[in-house]
This record gives sequence, C-alpha cells and structure tokens, in this order.
Amino acid sequence: MSAPKLTEAELTEALTELSDWTRSGDTITRTIEAKTFPAGIELVRRVAEVAENANHHPDIDIRWRRVSFTLSTHDSGGLTALDVSLAREIDRLAAQSD
Repeated sequence: MSAPKLTEAELTEALTELSDWTRSGDTITRTIEAKTFPAGIELVRRVAEVAENANHHPDIDIRWRRVSFTLSTHDSGGLTALDVSLAREIDRLAAQSD
C-alpha cells in the first residue's frame, strides 16, 4: 500500500520548515555544495544509509562538489510524508557536514 499524498496545505506548511528545498510539480529538490568532492560523496553515502533504512530513496545528481537530491514518492504519484521526513534527514546530515 502506498503512502497518501500530502494536501497542498500540508505541502505548503512542510516547505516553510524546509527552506532550502524547492518544489517543482510532484518533486522537491535541494542542492548542496560540499567543501570538497570527497565530502560530497561522503554526504551521499550517509544519505544512502538513511534512505535504505527508510526504504525511501532519493534521486541523486553529483556534479563535482554540487550534490542535488530530488524527492518524490513514485508509487504514490507525488509528495508524501516520506519525502518530508527524508528531506529533514538530508538537512540534518548536510548540517553535520559543514
């Protein structure tokens, strides 16, 4: 059974807390600039561990020190609480990388 999609009001509220994330349709994205290429890869490794434990995986794009994470719950056809939760975890891990 797939997770229920968030309402527009729920998405708006969630994005006020996730100020580094931008919404485009049924996805939210954040790009983080790491201090070094290996630091960016380490961030991806840490996010992958959290994502695997949650069984909810982001789309990840790595361009040298710039790492972009895109979230959407594909089997629900949009954004769910799973995406908001993972975005918060990515924010937490990014803050630890500073």
